[in-house]
Amino acid sequence: MKLGLGLYRESVTDENLRFARQAGATHIVVHMVNYFRGKDPSLTSGDDRLGWGLAGDPNSLWDIDELSAIKRRIESHGLIWEAIENFDPAHWHDVLLDGPKRDEQLANLATIIRRVGQVGIPTIGYNFSLAGVWGWTRGSVARGDAVSVAFDATAIDPNQPIPNGMVWNMVYDPDALPGNVPSITEEDLWARLEVFLKHLVPVAADCGVRLAAHPDDPPVERLRNTPRLVNQPGKYQRLLDLVPSQANALEFCLGSLQEMMTGNVYQSTQKHAEAGDIAYIHFRNVRGKVPHYQEVFVDEGDLDMPRIIRILREADYQGVLIPDHTPEMDCGAPWHAGMSFALGYMRGLLDS
Repeated sequence: MKLGLGLYRESVTDENLRFARQAGATHIVVHMVNYFRGKDPSLTSGDDRLGWGLAGDPNSLWDIDELSAIKRRIESHGLIWEAIENFDPAHWHDVLLDGPKRDEQLANLATIIRRVGQVGIPTIGYNFSLAGVWGWTRGSVARGDAVSVAFDATAIDPNQPIPNGMVWNMVYDPDALPGNVPSITEEDLWARLEVFLKHLVPVAADCGVRLAAHPDDPPVERLRNTPRLVNQPGKYQRLLDLVPSQANALEFCLGSLQEMMTGNVYQSTQKHAEAGDIAYIHFRNVRGKVPHYQEVFVDEGDLDMPRIIRILREADYQGVLIPDHTPEMDCGAPWHAGMSFALGYMRGLLDS
């Protein structure tokens, strides 16, 4: 198993890459999407769509030169670029919404996948969701009053609709007509996923790239008047069965799986690790389950992390684990300190 660190595109700096190497990481996962572009930090999830981030340029398909430059910087620090985390809503909003530009955007996604494969990045993670990650609140919920995020369904309106021109918490059309994204059924969403997978998994397989699906977070039944896709561990198998292929894989988020009301995380980990379904792992811990849970330090949640490592080792899992995110610590560098603790704990488990 390999230890990795996730960084936003803007955070792929020499300083942060040195930090990753110093903390024992060997692999990097990059969020190419700036989820907070144009966002007013004074606004919260209860505000209107203008408080959310703006999607990127739909014509910017992560060209070869850009990807190659990022890879060279990562490799200059003795690290390996393992995965890209998520597509920009500008690239696939009508794939998610079954809109008029769906086929055009599927073709653009195929172009992106081919470029990623050409540069030699083995995995693209994605979260097939309309509401995305939504409804969190920040507070002192981890050990020692460390600041982290929590989900409390009673503190939000889970039925708050998604305004037109928005998907995955990002505005792709600021000039969209008034109104909200229409309500759909769970089967509608699965049908859209099937179109996505049938079109793009063969492309990914030809390019040596794995498309890795992230489960829902929060894993409720419906959020913002839209269905959720993988909110139970068993639904991962349904996704895999739609297009059986080594290129149809899982971004295995332990925290999201632990948050779910049903299923057994340990059994699911063993099953998918033994089958070779897991592309990479989000190694984080939580306390509680939907509708109330908190993200806590990796060693203080409800999930037995040493047991997870034993399961992965027995299944001969050879992939990458990243902390994903972690509580911040009270010091001059809250994020770096939190990640240092998580990475050190993970390195200790891997070496034990």
